[in-house]
Amino acid sequence: MSRALRRLSGRLDAAGPVLALLAIVLGFAAASQVKTAYDDHALLSERAARRERAGLEAEPVPTRLELLQRTGNRFLTANTFRMTANQTVTIAIAAMGMTMVIISGGIDLGVGSVIALTSVVTAWCLREGWPILPSVAAGIVMGGVCGAVNGLAVTRLRVVPFIATLGMWGFARGLAKGIASEQKIDAPAGWLGTHVLVRVPDPPWLLVSPGVWIALAVAVLAWLVLRNTPLGRHVYAIGSSEAAARLCGVRVERTKLVLYTLAGACAGLAGVLQFCRLTVGDPTTAIGTELDVIAAVVIGGGSLSGGEGSVAGSLLGALIMAFLRVGSDHVGIPSWVQEMLIGAVIVLAVAVDQWRRRRSAGSSA
Repeated sequence: MSRALRRLSGRLDAAGPVLALLAIVLGFAAASQVKTAYDDHALLSERAARRERAGLEAEPVPTRLELLQRTGNRFLTANTFRMTANQTVTIAIAAMGMTMVIISGGIDLGVGSVIALTSVVTAWCLREGWPILPSVAAGIVMGGVCGAVNGLAVTRLRVVPFIATLGMWGFARGLAKGIASEQKIDAPAGWLGTHVLVRVPDPPWLLVSPGVWIALAVAVLAWLVLRNTPLGRHVYAIGSSEAAARLCGVRVERTKLVLYTLAGACAGLAGVLQFCRLTVGDPTTAIGTELDVIAAVVIGGGSLSGGEGSVAGSLLGALIMAFLRVGSDHVGIPSWVQEMLIGAVIVLAVAVDQWRRRRSAGSSA
């Protein structure tokens, strides 16, 4: 019986992000419909009052319930889902690298600054006349270099990941401002700005923008690495027990260096796509993005203690974060309330992770 309960509990844990995403989408859909009905009722009531004051025959005003029943839902539309998918791209790609780092027991606080730096580098190269593809490559390579520096600080200088990446958080942001002379870089984006992240894809059979397909391709590659390569097995082994991994012959330092480099390259690609969305190199963009990326991984089942996490879970976590922002904007929640909401979600996700680990430890004992 206890084995069956543990199996059921494991399935519920796996389904948790999916259920949370469905609850958020349906909740905002309901809230959007109620808000629309109330706004329409207020508008019709005001119009009827103006006609009455003008001595005209007042029009009958439907009740809020009648308006609620006849009003179409403006949230559950293809346009909303495409817009949300576009907004998920940057977080999702960065979360792929973060997933591997967190599974190994590390963390990367410099993601947001690296995204800003790589978007600035891409814009600078385009402004200087570089072709598009070399400019994109320069942005990704810059992200990989930042990740490699993080990895060397962790493995060679023995600096804890929190401090090493916190240093990169400040260094990369400052370098981005220096390259851009503390202002936005306007650059000819070409097809990067007109075809990569668009609301209506061309050709239409793509269904979503090419940027979304790029994010899905990165997710598939990350899944293949974690599931079917020695590197993926070593990542889980290091996160579960670094000492045991060393005894089993895992080259821990080299693996960590590769992980942080890959995470930096993912942040670099995310920065390129951020440039595609903004079409300018902005050194102040992506402030606080590292929190969204970490939250996406933890919401998706990743553990800050290491040893747990999945690509699919991180994608779902990124979608949850995106729908929280899009849904809040849709129903008119102020930005300062949104920031409080995101902060509460991060704390709740970590608390659930700790509760899940304590429960797992208790059941295994």
